[in-house]
Amino acid sequence: MLAYRLLIGLAGLMGAAGVALAAAAAHGADANRLASASTMLLFHATAILATIALLTRGLLHGGIGLVAAFGFAIGAALFAGDLTLRQYAGHTLFPMAAPTGGTVMILGWLAVSAAAVAAKR
Repeated sequence: MLAYRLLIGLAGLMGAAGVALAAAAAHGADANRLASASTMLLFHATAILATIALLTRGLLHGGIGLVAAFGFAIGAALFAGDLTLRQYAGHTLFPMAAPTGGTVMILGWLAVSAAAVAAKR
C-alpha cells in the first residue's frame, strides 16, 4: 500500500535526522533542544514502523492506525523542526509549533489505543 511505503520512508528520514541531531547535540554547546528533537524523531520513527507492522498483521483498525502513524510523523516533524530552527536560526517555525507537535504525537498514541480497540477480531 502506498501510504505504508510513504510512512516507512518518512520513518527512515526521521531516524537519519534523529541520529544527525544526536551527533550535533553531543558536539555542540548548549544543545539541549537538539537532544530533545533527536529523541522525539528516533522514538517516533520506531513507533511508525511498529504501527505499520501492527497494521499489516490486522491488529489495528486500518484507518485509525494510519491516522496514528501520520500523526507521529507530523507531530515529530513539527516538534523537532521547531526546536532545531530555534537552535540554529534563533526563531520558531511558527508560534506554538513545538507544543502543537507534542499534542499531535499524544493524539497519535491515543489513536493507536483506539485502533487496537476498534480492530476486527
